[in-house]
Amino acid sequence: MLNEEQVKKVAHLARLELSGEEVAQFTTQLGSILDYFQQLEELNVTDVPPTTRAIESSNITRADQLHPWAERENILAIAPEQDGDFFRVPKIISTED
Repeated sequence: MLNEEQVKKVAHLARLELSGEEVAQFTTQLGSILDYFQQLEELNVTDVPPTTRAIESSNITRADQLHPWAERENILAIAPEQDGDFFRVPKIISTED
């Protein structure tokens, strides 16, 4: 069974500040979750193949479709910076290691 000191330690490691009420609440909730995992550990899953989903599914996304934008020039005109027909945005990914 999980106790309040363990919850406080996990909160400290996660850099969370919890009130006394939250510690009590999370002690109960996390204890219930861990009890459930204990029940799952008792199941015999020797012949059950690993899966990522409960049911089979395939790619259900739609294909991209190009739609011309009638007011393209108006949108580009109010952009802070542009480069021809494109928005110029600040670089956010560095290639340096």
